[in-house]
Amino acid sequence: MIEGQCLCGAVHYRYHAPIEHSVLCYCQHCQRAQGSLMGWNSAIDKSKFELTRGIKYLKEYFHSPSKARVFCQECGSPIYSYRTDMPENIRLRLGTVTAGQVPKPTQELFKQHKPDFIHIHDE
Repeated sequence: MIEGQCLCGAVHYRYHAPIEHSVLCYCQHCQRAQGSLMGWNSAIDKSKFELTRGIKYLKEYFHSPSKARVFCQECGSPIYSYRTDMPENIRLRLGTVTAGQVPKPTQELFKQHKPDFIHIHDE
């Protein structure tokens, strides 16, 4: 089982399955949304994801008509995103995981926006 929370602790969740894959995304949308060099996330089965505390603190921002980014409105921590055309999946932001195993990234997306000073050991 995976557990996680936002920075301020208002939102807590559990994922009742192992996380099988993780990706690093260097697209400019992830960079802006995370306030970082990249996003680190995993597509997971929505039916196995449980918000255990703080659903009232979640806020959705529709970046496009079909993609929402969901974050804690108290501290701003990104929790997950989803697409309305793929309702069975969400993309969990792995920086919010506090317990459980998260696999190392197996894929890098939008590498044309990857800063030159980042080197992944498997490259």
